[in-house]
Amino acid sequence: MNFGRGPSVVLNVGGTRYSFSREVLKDFPLRRVSRLHGCLSEQDVLEVCDDYDRERNEYFFDRHSEAFGFIMLYVRHGHLRFVPHMCELSFYNEMIYWGLEGSHLDYCCQRRLDDRMSETCTYYPAEEPNGGPEGKGRRPPGAEGGKWLERMRRTFEEPTSSVAAQVLATVSILFVIVSMVVLCASTLPEWRAPENRSVEEQSRYTAESVREPSGIIEAICIGWFTAECIVRFIVSKNKCEFVRRPLNIIDLLAITPYYISVLMTVFTGENSQLQRAGVTLRVLRMMRIFWVIKLARHFIGLQTLGLTLKRCYREMVMLLVFICVAMAIFSALSQLLENGLDLGTKNKDYASIPAACWWVIISMTTVGYGDMCPITVPGRILGGICVVSGIVLLALPITFIYHSFVQCYHELKFRSARYSRSLSAEFLN
Repeated sequence: MNFGRGPSVVLNVGGTRYSFSREVLKDFPLRRVSRLHGCLSEQDVLEVCDDYDRERNEYFFDRHSEAFGFIMLYVRHGHLRFVPHMCELSFYNEMIYWGLEGSHLDYCCQRRLDDRMSETCTYYPAEEPNGGPEGKGRRPPGAEGGKWLERMRRTFEEPTSSVAAQVLATVSILFVIVSMVVLCASTLPEWRAPENRSVEEQSRYTAESVREPSGIIEAICIGWFTAECIVRFIVSKNKCEFVRRPLNIIDLLAITPYYISVLMTVFTGENSQLQRAGVTLRVLRMMRIFWVIKLARHFIGLQTLGLTLKRCYREMVMLLVFICVAMAIFSALSQLLENGLDLGTKNKDYASIPAACWWVIISMTTVGYGDMCPITVPGRILGGICVVSGIVLLALPITFIYHSFVQCYHELKFRSARYSRSLSAEFLN
């Protein structure tokens, strides 16, 4: 070290002191600390730390002392983990300050950091530029247009961001409810077309159904959803990111079948392929059930469910693997005990392993329809083991999914409360 005197130096990080010899600083694992070894003047030292005491040869760093303590544990033992009850992003900022990267974290903490960073980029859009008090006086050219687009974007994307956003969300929910009621009512016998109509009558009915009250209501709802989707696409910042979002894909799946069914009705006319097209039309119209998922934009519960499934896909895969392995074992054993061995009584329900898989899955999930059951004593013993094993295997990953669900719920609740505060301020103004 070319600056300061004494055989050792003292690092004061947030009030906690650490003493090191000069030679240790030369190859210190933290880049910011090792830079002190090459400082030639006090000005160079102040570029690395916040303050310097020449008399005591003490270097001050105005940083989080507890976070630095965990970083020092990494220096000594080679394991870096998050500080309990500290935000992952705040600890990551401390790591960057001292010269560490995300790859230095243990694997479990790397997963937490990746989830938090991806969640921040997806669910917490950046604040408006020049939105603070110091930026009100000077705005770059085009700031008004950008502010208007940002306001429109939040109106359509964040139901709690303003009064207009709440009104728009309420109208959208009403359209979803009306469309679902019409869809359910259209399956009633009084609403359905008789099955014994001829091809010409079926064609005429399909063409006239658009002009009926249910068809008019459906067209109005589709028009609203289409206009909403187009406006949201226009005001979005990143068009490619907009298309890749799951909720937007669901909107597209809910809207597209209506236009396909209308085009098929127009082009088929009285063609001989109308009956086959009629089946396709019924399938496409039934896809309107995806409109229910549009409610996820307005209800935290559905958002929490989607975010939990996104974060817990590893646990879900693990659960499916458990079930598949158990199905393979128990189905083979049950088929052998009930039908494969010559015990005098053969159970025809267990004629094959795939047929036995159905019994295994309804037994492991404790549904028990009763449509098939073992009749031999070894088969019943195996059935009891299968039920108990299913309870244990299904319960193992549930704890991880439950904790993730609670965490996602609190995060989304905090996000909703943040926009509610801005809504209250707007209402008071």
